[in-house]
Amino acid sequence: MTLTTFLQHGLTGISLGGAYALIAIGYTMVYGILRLINFAHGEIFMMAGYFMIFAIASFPWFLAIPIVIIATVILGVLIEKLAYKPLRSAPRMSIMISAIGVSYLLQNLATYLFTALPKGYPSIPFLKKIFQIGDVSASLVTIITPFLTLALVYLLILLINHSKMGMAMRSVSKDFETSQLMGIKINQVISMTFIVGSFLAAIGSILYFTDRMTVFPFSGMLPGLKCFVAAVLGGIGSIPGAVIGGFILGIGETALVAMGYSTFSDAFTFAILIVMLLFRPTGLFGEKEVDKV
Repeated sequence: MTLTTFLQHGLTGISLGGAYALIAIGYTMVYGILRLINFAHGEIFMMAGYFMIFAIASFPWFLAIPIVIIATVILGVLIEKLAYKPLRSAPRMSIMISAIGVSYLLQNLATYLFTALPKGYPSIPFLKKIFQIGDVSASLVTIITPFLTLALVYLLILLINHSKMGMAMRSVSKDFETSQLMGIKINQVISMTFIVGSFLAAIGSILYFTDRMTVFPFSGMLPGLKCFVAAVLGGIGSIPGAVIGGFILGIGETALVAMGYSTFSDAFTFAILIVMLLFRPTGLFGEKEVDKV
């Protein structure tokens, strides 16, 4: 493999990893607060793709992007209010089944509304602009994705560590019941968690589909599972862990494609999951939970 090819695939892997990282943060934040795996998160990402197709048909791209982000955030909050909030005091298995149900509901709703045929994702002109650096060529979206991911993660960590809402989120993630007794408005904290997760899923959707150019009702399923694996790999509940897990999967998957093993690129993700669960179930940055007796 020549240096040019190596750099080309390296850029692609880092870019894909950045998109995975943004989506994985949604999984890890919801788990940190509610101890829930939000299996519908991949479908929120998929619906953001469809929102962009219809938004850009009526508005210029600089208006379509905020419309898509707002619509995705509203969808995420509605799912929490309608499907998860009524089950908050139910056994954990009930709310997990509800999440799986919402995932299938969104897939089938998208199939009914938009048909199962892939739709072309609109080309956002400035993101598709090609840059030539020596012999390496890359679109702007490939170059900016890792930087945008790290900037958004930095802002999110500032929010969590240096704001009143962030303090409440950290408190709820440590002890849900005690936080409630101490007057923290649990519903506001959970809504904010879904707002942040859906916002990042919308950004991740724009970055991901701009390079892949098609959206169909099941296009969120496999990326959603991979981002869940990224969250588990980094230590579910850890935001830096989700980011590093996303980059590891993106780079590893692209490396396999570059070496001619594209058939095994998806299997690689789940092989990592099995190995991690066998040897380090808490993930790279996860903390062991101690049950008090």
